Amino acid sequence: MKVLLVNGSSHLNGCTYTALLEVVKELEKENIETEIFQLGNKPIAGCIGCGACRDSKRCFRNDIVNEFLDKAKDADGFIYGSPVHYASASGMLTSFLDRVYYSDGSIFKNKPGAAIVSCRRGGASSAFDQINKYFTISCMPIVSSQYWNMVHGNTREEVLQDKEGMQTMRTLGKNMAWLLRCIEAGKNAGIEYPKREETVRTNFIR
Repeated sequence: MKVLLVNGSSHLNGCTYTALLEVVKELEKENIETEIFQLGNKPIAGCIGCGACRDSKRCFRNDIVNEFLDKAKDADGFIYGSPVHYASASGMLTSFLDRVYYSDGSIFKNKPGAAIVSCRRGGASSAFDQINKYFTISCMPIVSSQYWNMVHGNTREEVLQDKEGMQTMRTLGKNMAWLLRCIEAGKNAGIEYPKREETVRTNFIR
């Protein structure tokens, strides 16, 4: 089993990475394979709604989004981490996730997901809520912890001092490993995923 973690910060080894790494340590204790996917510091264009991905299941830009989609096919769970920018997830992560899920949301169906946010002081709850919406529209079980998945600090060293935040990350890692094993046990017992009805779309303006 493998969990793919995304660092939505341009700082490769900053606060968000520190939180993700704490989760990784717990997952690896449970013999879950992990990979931290770094978005880096190069611009990521937003979705323009062109619809080119409907048939190809890939973005026409052929950049880091398609690189992630290739990896996501083989992953069993996902964790997206982001710094808090103006009480929201980073613009980089938002553009990335918009295009990822619009390109091929079927990859993520029935696979557990979790969000992690890092902030200096405030805005964490709204950023956390924003990322969770990608899961709830994609039939993904959301992995919870003992508190909302957030850490506080302005530097990596300060984040490490957030004892409750670090414990929340460790609990998240344990819960993710537990849920992945429960899903695997269900498959082995012959329990099938729920069958989807054909999608109904209701337009409110006629």
